[in-house]
Amino acid sequence: MASKVYKNATEALAGLTFDGMTVMCGGFGLCGIPENLIAALRDSGVKEITAISNNAGVDGFGLGLLLETRQIRKMISSYVGENKEFERQYLSGELELEFNPQGTLAERCRAGGAGIPGFYTKTGVGTLVAEGKEHREFGGETYILETGLVADVSLVKAEKADTQGNLIFNKTARNFNPNMAMAGRVTIAEVEEIVPAGDLDPDEIHLPGIFVQRLIKGSFEKRIEQRTVRKRESI
Repeated sequence: MASKVYKNATEALAGLTFDGMTVMCGGFGLCGIPENLIAALRDSGVKEITAISNNAGVDGFGLGLLLETRQIRKMISSYVGENKEFERQYLSGELELEFNPQGTLAERCRAGGAGIPGFYTKTGVGTLVAEGKEHREFGGETYILETGLVADVSLVKAEKADTQGNLIFNKTARNFNPNMAMAGRVTIAEVEEIVPAGDLDPDEIHLPGIFVQRLIKGSFEKRIEQRTVRKRESI
């Protein structure tokens, strides 16, 4: 079996990028984002990306890097509040945006990974989210049809992997990562530690290696998205 472990993010992306590609990026805010792979994607120069992510990082970090270089054509996401450039591009008409309720976005990714082309949900009924979508009644309640999402490449971040690509995530950094990993035609994971196959307790594995095709060990800045402190109390 060919090794899944690559030397760095640039090599892991080799042969997978093309203009107009769809990319899923795991993470929530700056928690559990594949920061090394995002930087390598920027450096590849690929354009017209459709990016599927809960949010777009912050200015100058995470997917914010790709917004600064105008490499993203469309965002499919649920939150834009922490990225001024994201907001500016959207309001000026430079960036196409498909808004999703957060739970709907998570389920669209999960459905795509499970081979489910669509599902009905009550979330968004009677709002702008429902415009142009099929409506149907079940048990006297109105639901709208949402489609599953898949990506040409999914980029995810985990705490630990073995050489077969089995992944363990660190607490809330698990967030969107497993669902997006399953929904990628090719999935690349960047991790903090890689151990030999067989070293991970099978009961502790969050995502089986069958969903991961490429793997790198990264170095991480782990920025804090919003630092909040209280003033020191006088003694």
